[in-house]
Amino acid sequence: MHLSNKLFVPDGADVAVALKRVTHLGIGAHQDDLEFMAFHGILTCFAREDLWFGGVTCTDGAGSSRTGVYADFSDERMMSVRHQEQNAAAVIGAYSVMFQLGHASSVVKSAANPALKHDLLEILTATRPEVVYTHNLADKHDTHLAVSIAALQAMREMPPADRPKQVIGCEMWRDLDWLADDEKVLMDVSGREHLAAALNGVFDSQIAGGKRYDLAIQGRRAANSTFFNSHATDAATQLAFGLDLTPLVADESRDIVDYVCGFIDRFKADVRHQLSTRLGIF
Repeated sequence: MHLSNKLFVPDGADVAVALKRVTHLGIGAHQDDLEFMAFHGILTCFAREDLWFGGVTCTDGAGSSRTGVYADFSDERMMSVRHQEQNAAAVIGAYSVMFQLGHASSVVKSAANPALKHDLLEILTATRPEVVYTHNLADKHDTHLAVSIAALQAMREMPPADRPKQVIGCEMWRDLDWLADDEKVLMDVSGREHLAAALNGVFDSQIAGGKRYDLAIQGRRAANSTFFNSHATDAATQLAFGLDLTPLVADESRDIVDYVCGFIDRFKADVRHQLSTRLGIF
């Protein structure tokens, strides 16, 4: 494949083998997005021979924040650091493959530029994963949304029989607590906090400057678990929520905007119903 120069195989397996064995694929915008949002896929596949996680990071890391020891790093040097951090995470997480596509954020966010979609279609065709994790479509980060849309467009161009069986939009720059409980994709990631900490801690260039993503993401998962059900003891200690994007891939005729806004409309209707009931308004 023409993306072989952007591919890292942590265990040194033959590239064709490494691509074919992928069952779960994470598609993230930035270095560290996969570890923060798609830990469920990483954990599901960890130390398995029949399940393998593959990662795709779409942007080059040039726009990363930098303070402290990294304050004077040029874009080129920061890109190198971020690239090394992501590959180190792939080793720790025992990924089958790790793609770093190196697109500029401006390219990713350009609706008129199909380069990212074409790259993702090539990767998806080569791996044919059963499950895909990407950013949720209610995320507030422009680049995250652009990556998710490109991923959906690529999956919609695959033959129906080759498309992933499940596509999950994950929490990042906006959580998914507001989704109706019966519409949340529940991802139990309990019991391996040490693995999560090892993966999250790799990204020193972002954490050292005062953004404690490593603590925040595990705090969010703990809060999701505790506050999920008010009338039952916790069944999990670490819980991630997802938004089901599978229908948008299974049926390419479905309108993306209407589909996502439907979740918001149902949330609004539930709030209105609860308040009206308590106020005796019928």
